[in-house]
Amino acid sequence: MASQDPPEPARRSDRSPWNWLLLVPVVVPLLTFLFNSDGPRLAGFPAFYWMQLAFIPLGVACTVIVYLMTRKKD
Repeated sequence: MASQDPPEPARRSDRSPWNWLLLVPVVVPLLTFLFNSDGPRLAGFPAFYWMQLAFIPLGVACTVIVYLMTRKKD
């Protein structure tokens, strides 16, 4: 009795150009000249603090866009 090998799983391809968008939330916070100042102030908070918080929605938006553009459409 011959044993049958299970079928090979489909190969995963992560080579979408949309994945480059994931570098934005990594690189932008490293550009300290963007927020290395006291002004402009937003609701009394110096630029450093409110820009750090603004990077969170930026990262979420980039992640959502990459997910939507690279998911398999079945």
